[in-house]
Amino acid sequence: MTENFRGLPPDLPVPVDDGAADHLEGKDFPALRLTSTSRIEEEFPANFGDRAVLFVYPRTGTPGEPLLPGWDDIPGARGCTPQSCSYRDNIAGFRDRGLRVFGLSAQTAEAQAEFRQRESIPYELLSDPGLRLADAAGLPTFAISNLTLYRRLTMIIEAGRIKKVFYPVFPPDQDATNVLAFLNGQGTSGHSQGKFGPA
Repeated sequence: MTENFRGLPPDLPVPVDDGAADHLEGKDFPALRLTSTSRIEEEFPANFGDRAVLFVYPRTGTPGEPLLPGWDDIPGARGCTPQSCSYRDNIAGFRDRGLRVFGLSAQTAEAQAEFRQRESIPYELLSDPGLRLADAAGLPTFAISNLTLYRRLTMIIEAGRIKKVFYPVFPPDQDATNVLAFLNGQGTSGHSQGKFGPA
């Protein structure tokens, strides 16, 4: 049976806010060099520009490859493809507000480039297999099948500073619309959570 990565199965476990991202808001984004799907090593936070959204996710699935054992049992693990496609489908809303969009995972740039082409993703994906952002900023991770992966969270970054964090993010396919709702002054919905950080 072929796995449908674009949809979300029913009855997925809902992640809870364990406080693992509470320290991020108001902090400067750490200076890092990360490889994008354009195969360019880019400097961050400089390449975020004035305003950006960075969504951090565990890993996207690949057609023909099975999910990691127990993947759907981990709260918040499933849904990277629907989340990424939601940002694709809502990209105009972010650009109209002057925000660049980036995704980041611990996958290789090659895997991300294949996904970007397959799903017609119009923004850059950033590869961090060494978990440098986790080390520098204390982002939450989890372990499965001898892999350490990022837990899902989303950040609004302005002038190099993390202004807003959404954590946990659930359901992932509503992340982009929740962030847009926040930007529109309507707050958040679903389980994308967070508080305004310091200015």
